[in-house]
Amino acid sequence: MDFDKDLDARGLNCPLPILRAKKALTELATGQVLRIASTDPGSVKDFQAFAKQTGNDLLSSAESGGEHVFYLRKK
Repeated sequence: MDFDKDLDARGLNCPLPILRAKKALTELATGQVLRIASTDPGSVKDFQAFAKQTGNDLLSSAESGGEHVFYLRKK
């Protein structure tokens, strides 16, 4: 999937992946996509809730080898 900005949140625990994503989204224009890589297992539910609360689109959520990758489209 194409993305406009990449955020490496691996090794960070809640709430840091969400806080870093929130900051990174402020640097994007409407419709641009942020890719986030995280190793925090709680980030799956966190990003689902974050997308719902902020109105940003969670385009994809995948896990491989303990690493979670999310794609968020800025509203």
